[in-house]
This record gives sequence, structure tokens and C-alpha cells, in this order.
Amino acid sequence: MAGAKRRSMGGADKTRNLRQSTRQKALAQGLRNHTTDAEGLLWWRLREYRQVGCAFRRQVPVGPYVADFLCRKADLIVELDGEQHAEAQQCRHDETRDAWLSEQGYMVIRFWNGDVFTDLDSVLDAIDEALRSRGALE
Repeated sequence: MAGAKRRSMGGADKTRNLRQSTRQKALAQGLRNHTTDAEGLLWWRLREYRQVGCAFRRQVPVGPYVADFLCRKADLIVELDGEQHAEAQQCRHDETRDAWLSEQGYMVIRFWNGDVFTDLDSVLDAIDEALRSRGALE
């Protein structure tokens, strides 16, 4: 069997192979148990989107990757990046990862951890705009 298929909840009739290994699930659980301060602060605010039908999940396996935050309704992935993401090798990895996720129909938006602490309102405004552009918010 090619793996479990999921129908997109974003309204499109696309399917994706979302088979997850035990290793990935364990990694995602470990990341949920060791949240950074920036992830914790953003998660506290992202949970409010449930009230308008845009539930986010955190540290979710997606294909070969683990997304920091995922809204399935909008196929939107929100990533928070620390200093290590400024290094050339990590930038290349992020570009490869974002390209793969985009090919699967996801929109990926990235923010620096520092932005969550210094300008959370702008981060949330950008997330609102992304949700609207994906048809998840009116």
C-alpha cells in the first residue's frame, strides 16, 4: 500500500501521501514537549483561531518534515526560525523543505523568533492575511 491518503479539508480535491513513520511521530512529540519560548507564546495566540474555525496544530509531521504549526483548513504552515536558520546550510535545507511543502499544496510562512517577542501583532496580521488568501478567513 502506498500509504494513508487524506482528502484536503481546504476544499480542494487533492490527496497527499501522509504516511508517518514511528520515528517522525516520536520526533514531533519530543518537539511538542520541548517548546521554545517563542513557540509557546505564538501557540497561546494561535489557539484563538479555533473560535473562527481555523484550528492550528503544533509540531505536526507532514511528509518527511515536522511543521511548527499547521492549519489544515488553509493548508498553511507557520514556521518559527532561530539564529541557526541564518546559516547557509540551514537556509538551503529550509528552501528545499519549503519547495517540497509548496509542491504538496501548502503555503509556508516564516518568522524569526525575535519577531514573536518584539512585534507579535505584525506576526498575527501576516498570519491573518495568509489565512484570508487561502480562503479560510473572511
